Amino acid sequence: MKVAVLGAGLMGKQAAGDLVQSEQVERVYLADVDTEKAEAFKKQMNSGKLEIVYLDANDDQSLKSVISKADVVINALFYTFNVKVAEIALECGVHAVDLGGHIGGATDAVLELHEQAQKKGVTLIPDLGVAPGMINILTGHGAGKLDRVSDIKILVGGIPVHPEPPLQYNHVFSLDGIFDHYTDPSHVLRSGKLLEVPSLSEIEHVQFEDFGELEAFHTSGGTSTLTETFRDIDNLEYKTLRYKGHAEKFQLLVDLGLTDREKTVTVEGQAVKVRDVLREVLTPLTELGKKEDAVVLRITVAGTKNDEAMTIAYNLVVRKDPHSGVTAMARATAYTISVVAQMIGSGVIDKRGSYPPELIVPGDDYIREMAKRGVDIKETVERTVTQ
Repeated sequence: MKVAVLGAGLMGKQAAGDLVQSEQVERVYLADVDTEKAEAFKKQMNSGKLEIVYLDANDDQSLKSVISKADVVINALFYTFNVKVAEIALECGVHAVDLGGHIGGATDAVLELHEQAQKKGVTLIPDLGVAPGMINILTGHGAGKLDRVSDIKILVGGIPVHPEPPLQYNHVFSLDGIFDHYTDPSHVLRSGKLLEVPSLSEIEHVQFEDFGELEAFHTSGGTSTLTETFRDIDNLEYKTLRYKGHAEKFQLLVDLGLTDREKTVTVEGQAVKVRDVLREVLTPLTELGKKEDAVVLRITVAGTKNDEAMTIAYNLVVRKDPHSGVTAMARATAYTISVVAQMIGSGVIDKRGSYPPELIVPGDDYIREMAKRGVDIKETVERTVTQ
């Protein structure tokens, strides 16, 4: 198979690095406007499979020329390009996957291409990062083992292994995205009803091996399609994991209006957006740099199977790779999208249309492939005979 990776940022390069290791992949096109950066990565990889191509993602013809080279396209561009890339891939008859992103309606717009994708014999899967992405695949896998699902609880977070004050957090994605996740309302299912709850709220404490007691709190965006896919169950919630005290500190910043997208103050006659100031202050303070990070995850899916109460749990702790220096978040994210792209290209995933990850990615295959890459997801099952 031939795979085009759009975007030579951290996730794009890591996905391309995984693809060239696969015997099933004969050619990887790594496309970016900055070909020098991509060429430096090619030199580092030293693989004849990897080809660097120029891409101006703002130019539809440039996108079309790159996408048409491949059987499957991995969209690792900024999430504002997700719909456009899916539409052009469809036009070219090429399968496409993306990393999702916190942007209103983009995932829904990709999923609305379902009938067109079926007619063209194309598979589109949005939201293939960690949250959404990995959590969707594992939740769908657990739900598929039950006759009836009643409750789903998802806890996941990217955290530093050695936390430092003041926030005990290092960012691996845009801080603007973090601000959005912390300020926009979160969606939960409670007693079968879809509700909004404030982000950073309902803090609970959770024990994790090697990390002690972490805190979990609501954040927006992580559930993505899950509240629709599982709209008939009783309860579903998603919370982000951080070190204790993080949510309270960030709540103060939110309460002061410092994360407000529109709020401005006038300083020496100049209007300044307070959010821009906060981002610039926090960026150097929370830079991950060469520090070690980890992704921690716990998902529980509860319900019944053959008149037994059953709870299926998934647990993951993955750290930065000490040999390659690849961050834990990059391993969990880029390997997820690379594995699913290869499943499509090899025919393991053969349904055509546009689907959320929980409805199309085979969980057993996914867990097995991630384990090959050092990302070990542990599944446990608890049963209780009902009276």
